[in-house]
Amino acid sequence: MANIGVLIETSDNNEVKKTNFGVITAARGEGGNEIFGLLINGSGLTCKDAVQEYGIGKLVEISADGANLSSNPELQAKALAEAMKHFEINALFGLSSMQGKDILARTAAILNAPLTLDCVGVNLAEDTVTKFHFAGKTFATIKLTGECRICGIRPNAIEAKAGPCEAEVMSFQADVQDSGRMKVKELKKGASERVELTEADIIITGGRPIGSEENFKILHDCAEALGEAAVGASRMAVDSGFAPHDMQVGQTGKTVSPKLYIACGVSGAIQHFAGMKTSKVIVAINKDPDAPIFAKCDYGLVGDMFEVVPALTQALKSDN
Repeated sequence: MANIGVLIETSDNNEVKKTNFGVITAARGEGGNEIFGLLINGSGLTCKDAVQEYGIGKLVEISADGANLSSNPELQAKALAEAMKHFEINALFGLSSMQGKDILARTAAILNAPLTLDCVGVNLAEDTVTKFHFAGKTFATIKLTGECRICGIRPNAIEAKAGPCEAEVMSFQADVQDSGRMKVKELKKGASERVELTEADIIITGGRPIGSEENFKILHDCAEALGEAAVGASRMAVDSGFAPHDMQVGQTGKTVSPKLYIACGVSGAIQHFAGMKTSKVIVAINKDPDAPIFAKCDYGLVGDMFEVVPALTQALKSDN
């Protein structure tokens, strides 16, 4: 039996991000392993109910005496590495989010462990992971070797499956020192209350034909009618100044794997497709019948998004 750790990410109000559940599912594999939830500066009692539903048997609150782990990724990685050594954890899984990529990479460097990020599949029995290569044109199966392996998983890429157990909440105080090489002076968070793209089950995205920032309102209205949906933008829409960069989906933006992805006026360039290829269902709306997106979607509708999207919004509201 192996000890496997999962780096648990929480929201600002200390709620467990639901994308963690797919990562926990991947860490469980076929069963038989001890799954540790590793929580940095969080409340185990607050998170316990959520994570034990998916198989976390031991939930570890990681802290450090005399050091603030809340915003310093260097200290967080040091503390995480110490916890892994203490609990003899053989493999570490986490989200390939902005936070996850930062901490996982630093932890791998400290432990001299192999690291793979943005994975879409895991095989614990064979010590392999699967991820996209060449902007999503092909899959690569990578075998990991070493005493410890670290893997970042694309949010929502692996379906979460419940595996209820009773979690034991534990505490671990890491003996780490601040090197002084990094100092976080200020954290600035956006005032937007939009649903986070990487967390969303449904995403509706606008391309350059959206024409203006104001025109994104039709997508926001549709997202509201769809429920807990997020609004994204293509790189061309962002570069044109129609949307901020934090809305960008694609190779140079955010990588997403929602249950439903609706592309409005998106041509389907490989750079964009690489960022949403693992969406479960892709719907394309474009008035150009020859747009490449139609060769990559599950459902396509040839039409003007300024007519189709408001009609869809109205139909959704009527059903409710």
